Amino acid sequence: MSQGFLSMLESGARRLTNIDKIIDFLTGLEAPAELVPLPLPRPAAQPATQMPIAPLGGDLNPALPWTARRMVTALNEAVGGGAVDRRRFLTVTGAALTAYVHHWGTQEAEALQRAEAGSRISRSLLDTLQGTTDELRIMDASAGSGTLADLGEAHLELLKRIAQKASYGETTGRRLAAIVADTATQTGWFAFDSGQHDVAQGYFLAALRAAKASKDIRLGAGALSYIAIHGYSTGAPQDAVTAAQAAREKIKGIGTPSLEAMLLTRQARGHAKLGERQAALQALGRAADLCAVGRSENDPRWLYWINEGEIHGQAGSCHLDLGEPHRAIDSLARARESLNPTDHRTRGLILSRSATAQIRSGDAEAGIATAHTAIDLAEQLQSARLNEHIQTMTDELTPIIRAPYARDLLERATAATTG
Repeated sequence: MSQGFLSMLESGARRLTNIDKIIDFLTGLEAPAELVPLPLPRPAAQPATQMPIAPLGGDLNPALPWTARRMVTALNEAVGGGAVDRRRFLTVTGAALTAYVHHWGTQEAEALQRAEAGSRISRSLLDTLQGTTDELRIMDASAGSGTLADLGEAHLELLKRIAQKASYGETTGRRLAAIVADTATQTGWFAFDSGQHDVAQGYFLAALRAAKASKDIRLGAGALSYIAIHGYSTGAPQDAVTAAQAAREKIKGIGTPSLEAMLLTRQARGHAKLGERQAALQALGRAADLCAVGRSENDPRWLYWINEGEIHGQAGSCHLDLGEPHRAIDSLARARESLNPTDHRTRGLILSRSATAQIRSGDAEAGIATAHTAIDLAEQLQSARLNEHIQTMTDELTPIIRAPYARDLLERATAATTG
């Protein structure tokens, strides 16, 4: 829960009515289970023989030299080829994540090359492999992740096999590593949008290693931007700030205003979740200034979607987290005006946040109307992330739950998010 939301609970401006959130809240307060008439989880005794999984152990330890073999090991773990059961994969956060990011920024990477017997990689093959990743990215923006996580993983598996079996020199190896980094980042995003949050981070960390081998710090910054999203979306907003700041430090001086603007919005979201209003607004202001500068020739081509509307959308989300629904309404309205018509998921996310802001500000009628439009999109898309936002939006209806129009909306939302 954000600091802004907790402040509203303390002041009486908001109430907790969802039973699962009440249980989570009381658990977070460490309320004794025997004193609360709710099914609070009790600490479970761990068997003495059970050892915790250490995702940064062995070849995955970022302090060890960043060799090509360890890059492949990280890919193996991400695509399920290693010994780690990904359903029990522990999220890398806090000091462990800081260490990983630090080593990404300071370690020297071994060149990716393989001159042994094997078919030579052609430029046209690399073009085709990159084109597949680009097409998956476009499909995701228009229709949601859906089955793309499986497709991305299959494509990444092919790339891994090419890296292991084909013959190539250092220049080709760098480009191959760049495609691997881009694909791992995108596949991690597909997994995250599908609700597989812990699995997604394995892809992002593998992408960092591949980006290092490619010697393209922009790809590393891109992976860190998604690690930042993972952080502020899963209750670790400080990780978002850490990842975004580290990425900004590495790209300093290479002339990528759009890339830095995007990273600043991720950093702002982390600050807002932490209740650091001034820091969030400063980051958003700097992002807006850089966005106004426009793209440069050094900005990565995969960052085609950053524009003024994106800045306004992130600002609206920050204002929601800071407990400022009226400011959020204005920013989100301006975001909708600048959206790419084909980016349906982003439109759905912005509409769901707009509805939440309108209901929190006391305009339930406008909020209900906006919410129905958001559900129209949710019914067409396959995005667990959008469904989570729809659920958050409908949680705002508790004070007016008896109204017929509220019940109708809840029924639609339930059908859309469970279908």
